[in-house]
Amino acid sequence: MPVPVPELGSYDFVQETKENLPWADLITLDFSLYGTPEGNQQLAQTLVKAVREDGFFYVKNFNISQERVNRQFAVGKQLYEIPLEEKLKYVPEGLDEGAFNGYVPAGRRILDPVSGLRDRVEVYNIPKFNGDFKHEHPEVLQQYLPEIEEFARSLHTEVLDPLHTILAIALGLPEDYLRNIHKYEVKSEDHLRYMKYSKFTPEENEKLNGLWGRGHTDLGTFTLLFRQPVAALQIKNHTTGEWSWVKPQDGTLTVNTCDALSFLTGGYVKSTIHRVAVPPKDQQHVDRLGLLYFSRPNNDVVLETIKASPVLRQAGITENEFEKSGNPVPTMETWTFAKQKWQRTKNVARGDKKFETAQILPGWNEKVYA
Repeated sequence: MPVPVPELGSYDFVQETKENLPWADLITLDFSLYGTPEGNQQLAQTLVKAVREDGFFYVKNFNISQERVNRQFAVGKQLYEIPLEEKLKYVPEGLDEGAFNGYVPAGRRILDPVSGLRDRVEVYNIPKFNGDFKHEHPEVLQQYLPEIEEFARSLHTEVLDPLHTILAIALGLPEDYLRNIHKYEVKSEDHLRYMKYSKFTPEENEKLNGLWGRGHTDLGTFTLLFRQPVAALQIKNHTTGEWSWVKPQDGTLTVNTCDALSFLTGGYVKSTIHRVAVPPKDQQHVDRLGLLYFSRPNNDVVLETIKASPVLRQAGITENEFEKSGNPVPTMETWTFAKQKWQRTKNVARGDKKFETAQILPGWNEKVYA
């Protein structure tokens, strides 16, 4: 049931770029088909192609209105307008050890070792509302918290539960198999994120070799990205190795597959490599505000290859990297905080190979994705 909504200023999206960029040709899942055996089978076939070839795809008709999405962008805009000293009160204790809920300030990474130019990415993460986490936020968020909770929960019921069901069907598993290890009421490190990339000058962008953020993979199951028109997201095709731009599509979510899903399927579903490029010239004068949701398996889930899948067995897939190495297979909680600790390493300069290929856990080293 919709919660009462406080007054909130509108959010005006900037104009899309007029540059003719090499856009990725991504598959769209139409959730209006979801809910019947025939529709679910059709979506499962489409999803397999999407997660095996590109790892990024669009979802449309997911039963969350654009008005509700726009309000979340407006909340994020208000959040980043409050003074820095106020936001710094909400930096998580243990940030350098992998804690991530709350405010993460910009400037922790050195993007250009020569000039010392640092990143301008601010992050605010809001965890689940299932009773496992404290919710202490700036007043600008606190006043909208019931609405934020409703929005976050709806992402599970309207987007993630269907995705888990469809993927289970594609893997030949019971329909509730993946839903059962992604239950909202069970502790996991899912979070909603407001993310701001503040602009650089043209001269600064020249020093960054076309990139605001290097290639990487996300650590969970699925990442949901809401449409925002500043072009910057690029993905690396699993087959060709080529980078292409992700085009903002009206009325859609952009979804990418992540590490945990790759571990659970022994690499059958690949974790998508993506990066953040310097926007095209007609958009370099604006900041870039992102609204995202990171889905992760429940904390106690062991990230071993799903043995019950006939599809994986038929493909000859029985082990992931941890299992092949003979090292202990981590739980999702162990994996999350190990990779988050690495991600939160402070004062690392771009190009530091020791950092970029660091061991996250025995059996897994990061890679350089450019």
